[in-house]
Amino acid sequence: MAKRMAVVGKRCVACGTCIKVCPFGAITIPTGVGARVNLDKCVGCGKCSKACPASIIAIAQREVAYAG
Repeated sequence: MAKRMAVVGKRCVACGTCIKVCPFGAITIPTGVGARVNLDKCVGCGKCSKACPASIIAIAQREVAYAG
């Protein structure tokens, strides 16, 4: 089963736009250097990617193990 997730590029300047638009609180800037995505909270909706002024955030597929 595949799950979508946000992936932040290394050139992130920590502007905070992605944090403001993420409806799930999945993005933080812990060190003030670059955004980080909490994969447990991220649903891959793409709002952060669309809002990023530097186009640094991409949405990718991630394989998730079935726990059933």
